[in-house]
Amino acid sequence: MAHEHGHSAAEIAARLDAQTDSSRLRDAIFGGIDGTVTTFAIVAGVQGAGLSAGIVVALGLANVLADGFSMAAGNYAGTKAVADDRRRLWAVEERHIRANRQGELDELDQILARKGLHGEVRKDATTMISHNKEQWISIMLAEEYGLPATDPRPIRAALVIFAAFVAAGMFPLLPYLLGLSTAFSWSIGISALTFFGIGTIKARWSLAPWWRSGFETLLIGGTAAALAFAVGRLFHP
Repeated sequence: MAHEHGHSAAEIAARLDAQTDSSRLRDAIFGGIDGTVTTFAIVAGVQGAGLSAGIVVALGLANVLADGFSMAAGNYAGTKAVADDRRRLWAVEERHIRANRQGELDELDQILARKGLHGEVRKDATTMISHNKEQWISIMLAEEYGLPATDPRPIRAALVIFAAFVAAGMFPLLPYLLGLSTAFSWSIGISALTFFGIGTIKARWSLAPWWRSGFETLLIGGTAAALAFAVGRLFHP
């Protein structure tokens, strides 16, 4: 069932003030899935090759830390590029407003026209928005350049994806770190539950039933692990 919310004045104001950043959700889910997939793929590949538990732990930990950092660094660089571009275009729009205010008002007018505003309503809306420069430029950046309404935060994005990657990526290694005799079987079960759990959490923000989202994520992770195990078996002595 889709998430329902109230429509009282206080509830509406609270949702608008929250300014939910969907990129954090995307980063956390992406980091969690990739952390589990890549770590369990290494576990399966090493196990398929018949190597020792010590090698599983060594390669697994190296993957969790190095690959997690690599993903975080890449996400930081990409998010920072968007943030830098947004600041550059913000300065451009400020300069255009100073140099050719009427031209920028005409652009805003056309944007509002495409949103269905007409006549005096559109004229009044253009005038009112132009009185708040920050809101005006935010609308221009979103509609003219397709940039986010809020300024991206590269460090936060990197920390979210790194934390999610490391946290989820450690689950497949737990049986080996604990020295369990049937570590691989435990790792399969724990990884499957992790995949399914991430999928069910993801369903909170989608129209898919929780069980379908869970099995979909489980299928993706299981396929990657099966491929890694098959490749490892090719090198089994």
